[in-house]
Amino acid sequence: MKNIDWKNLTFGYVKTDYNVRCYYRNGKWGELEVSSSEFVNMHMAATCLHYGQEAFEGLKAYRGKDGKVRLFRWEENFKRLQRSAEAIMMQQVPEDIFREACIKAIQLNAEYIPPYGTGGSLYIRPMLVGSGAKVGVSPADEYLFLIFVTPVGPYFKEGFKPVKMQLARDYDRAAPLGTGHVKVGGNYAASLRAGERAHKEGYAATIFADAKTKQYIDEAGPANFFGIRDGKYITPDSGSILPSITNMSLREIAKDMGLIIEQRHVEISELGTFEEAGACGTAAVISPISLIHDRETGIVYQISKDGEPGKWSKKLYDFLTGVQFGEIEDKFKWCTIVPC
Repeated sequence: MKNIDWKNLTFGYVKTDYNVRCYYRNGKWGELEVSSSEFVNMHMAATCLHYGQEAFEGLKAYRGKDGKVRLFRWEENFKRLQRSAEAIMMQQVPEDIFREACIKAIQLNAEYIPPYGTGGSLYIRPMLVGSGAKVGVSPADEYLFLIFVTPVGPYFKEGFKPVKMQLARDYDRAAPLGTGHVKVGGNYAASLRAGERAHKEGYAATIFADAKTKQYIDEAGPANFFGIRDGKYITPDSGSILPSITNMSLREIAKDMGLIIEQRHVEISELGTFEEAGACGTAAVISPISLIHDRETGIVYQISKDGEPGKWSKKLYDFLTGVQFGEIEDKFKWCTIVPC
C-alpha cells in the first residue's frame, strides 16, 4: 500500500505507476500496451487537437469491506463511449479491449486503491482521441485509446453535505442538437466560464438552463440533476443531457424503494417545490443541494431547511455506496470483482 494520506484525498490527479494504451492503425486495433509515461506523443495535426475528436469516460473501482476490489458498471461506460465515438465519427473500441484495459489498469496500480473505510476510490479515466493527422475537416484514420487511474476523494470538498448552486441562463453548456448527450471534451470546455464564475461567487457548481427556451433545468454542471417531491424521483429528460450512469442506478434503486420515477422536462419554476434535490454522477455520487440561486432573476430556491441531506437522498446514497463497497448485497449485479 502506498504512503498516501487516504482520508484527505481530493478529487485531483495523483501520479500512479502505469497506464494502458491501444492504437487503431491501418484499419485495425493493435495489442494493449503498458506504459509508465504520463505523456502522449502526438502529431501536431492530430484531429483531437484541431477538430475536437476526443471522448472520455469516468468510472470507479472500490476496495470493499471484504477486501475485494469492485469495478462498478463498466459495461455502461463502455456503451456510452461507443455512443460518443459514433457521434463524432471516431473508431469504436471493441468491448474486449475496453474491459481488459480497465482490469489491467486497476491491477497494475492496485496499491493506489484507497483502503476500505477512508471514503476514497480509484478513479478510472478511459479516453479515446483522434491521433491521425488531418488538415482538412474530416475524421482521423488513426486513434489512441488510453486508460489511466488515480486515487480520489469527494468531488465537492463538502462531501455528502448540501451545497449551494447557481443557475445560469447567460451561458449554454450544449446545443439542443449538438453533443450534450455524449461525453466529449467540448461540452466541458463550454461550461468552464459559467463554472468558474459560480465558484468565485461562492457556489459549488452551475446549473444550466436548457439552451433553447431557458425554461427548463438541463445539467447540474458536471452532473445530472434530480429532485424529490411527493414520493417521486424527478429528473430532467433532454436530448442535450449526458445520460449519467449514477442517475440510471439511482432511478433503479429509487423505484425498488417505492418511489415513482418521472423523467421529464423540469421547469425552473418547480425548483422551490422540491423537498430534496441533488447533483449526481460518478465523481460526486450524490451531492445534495441546499439552495439554488437564479443569477438572472435573483430568486433563491431554498431546498434544504436544516443544512443536512434529505432522508431519501441519504437512503439512496447509502444504498449505492453500500453496493460499491461491498457492505450490502449487490442485488442488481452491478459490480465486477477484479482479482488484485
